Amino acid sequence: MAADQPQLDERVREALEATGLPYDVLPCEEHLADTETFSNHYGFPMENNANTILVASKRGPKRYAACVLLATTSLDVNNSVKRQMGVSKASFANAEETAALTGMRIGGVTAFGLPDDVPLLVDERVMERDWVILGGGNRTSKIKTSPEILRHAPNMTVVADLAK
Repeated sequence: MAADQPQLDERVREALEATGLPYDVLPCEEHLADTETFSNHYGFPMENNANTILVASKRGPKRYAACVLLATTSLDVNNSVKRQMGVSKASFANAEETAALTGMRIGGVTAFGLPDDVPLLVDERVMERDWVILGGGNRTSKIKTSPEILRHAPNMTVVADLAK
């Protein structure tokens, strides 16, 4: 990668490279990293943006799942996600939990380079897109690729109606 190209965290880059599938790293100014702002500023359709959101159990031993959904949908935490996690109650992990578990900040979380024991739940609508834009693992880059690359992530499951 050339010096003027946006940089990915090494573990994210290694996870992407291990798939053997093509991807593009897109630069993003940090203050433009939130999905809607990014999409509007850089001219990408919202329906091709996919967010990765960390969800945490609320009771019992702490459990986490990373969920990938289109930016035009909302995560069904109270039904589909908690069923997939096998917990009675779940909610969005806060910024501190997200950073501690993933090493990534909200607005840049990606499905790649996550701890291997964190389940990756992907809404089926993400897989129907020709291409998607995912977080780059930081707030200064995004990844444009085929959603098929997600099938190479550890603990990945495609879920119908993970989002509404």
